[in-house]
Amino acid sequence: MPRLEAEVAVLLCAVFFVPASGILHPVDYLVLQSLRQSLADLPGSAFFASWDFTAEPCAFAGVLCSRDRVVALSLGDPRAGSPGLTGHLPSSLIRLSALAELSLVPGRVAGPLPASLPSSLRFLALSGNLLSGSLPPSLSALRRLRTLDLSSNRLSGSVPPAIFRLPELRTLILAHNRLSGPVPAVASAPLLRLDLRSNALTGSVPFLPPSLVYLSLASNRLSGWVDRVLPRLTRLQFLDLCMNHLSGPLPGVLFTFPVSTLRLQRNQFSGPLRPASPLPVEGATVDLSYNRLTGNVPAELAPAGRLYLDFNRFTGQLPAALVDRVVAGRMRVLYLQHNYLTGFGIGGAAASVPAGMSLCLQDNCMVPPVNAACPRNAGPQRMRPPEQCAAIRNRG
Repeated sequence: MPRLEAEVAVLLCAVFFVPASGILHPVDYLVLQSLRQSLADLPGSAFFASWDFTAEPCAFAGVLCSRDRVVALSLGDPRAGSPGLTGHLPSSLIRLSALAELSLVPGRVAGPLPASLPSSLRFLALSGNLLSGSLPPSLSALRRLRTLDLSSNRLSGSVPPAIFRLPELRTLILAHNRLSGPVPAVASAPLLRLDLRSNALTGSVPFLPPSLVYLSLASNRLSGWVDRVLPRLTRLQFLDLCMNHLSGPLPGVLFTFPVSTLRLQRNQFSGPLRPASPLPVEGATVDLSYNRLTGNVPAELAPAGRLYLDFNRFTGQLPAALVDRVVAGRMRVLYLQHNYLTGFGIGGAAASVPAGMSLCLQDNCMVPPVNAACPRNAGPQRMRPPEQCAAIRNRG
């Protein structure tokens, strides 16, 4: 850009006779000035108070330099409760050729992402602002990027598949935006964490990198079966697919993964549960509520610490392994309301349920053998009408 080149020439003349040690590169100096003109403190923030260009820019709040180049920018006061910044991100950021980290605290920075960003970036986190528009194709040119977090903005359009193929990318967080279209199908990538929840994504869950340990696609509009795609993700420790339109059976091998949190509630999963083995993580949270699951509750779920099976179509007696966990105080939550269960072998002793244990058995094909506090959505009905239970037995 001719104007910027002229400004650089003037700045070079101004510092020509000053020793080079400790002087910021003229281009980086001008970019910082541009950044200061584009952003401002929201009321209550004083982040830019130290940005006095008569002083050394490498001493500014949020600026980290190595030799004469800016290598990291942390924009905004990171302390909890800081109101953040307003304004927009300038296109001149591309000229920070050594920039490895760029972060922005939650605030009201608006407008589109810059069309191009420094290819040297390894960490880019701009969550919690008002950024809008589509994800620029140039993001796929950030070949060194390891973390990309653009969550909680107003970004729209599709997710470019090329982002998934960045060779160094380990964490991709685009949650709480307005993204639409399919989840890109990328079966081979180094991703460890993928969070696309709370968007408007459609289509099925595609084949995803087996390297994933964290996957959240919750609160979208995804549909179809997952029995072919989930078995490949054997390293998962966190899985959240809740609040979609997913259907079909759940693969039994899923319950053998080292998952400490499994959230599949509010979908249309159906059929019996057939875990291939007991849950490997003691005290795991498993939420399968608000689906169409049938058959007996499997004993393999007993190691869970919080187990939500309410609003399904489970039948029969509860397995002794689950009852024993409740009596021993090794389960914190067990919600079974709104099913067709016929027995919970705890006898009639309410004292057998440890204090602090949340157990709900309402609206099944039995009178609850214990009095326990249920959530509000359990309703007032303690037992299902006999004709409903008979209809389920006849269908079985």
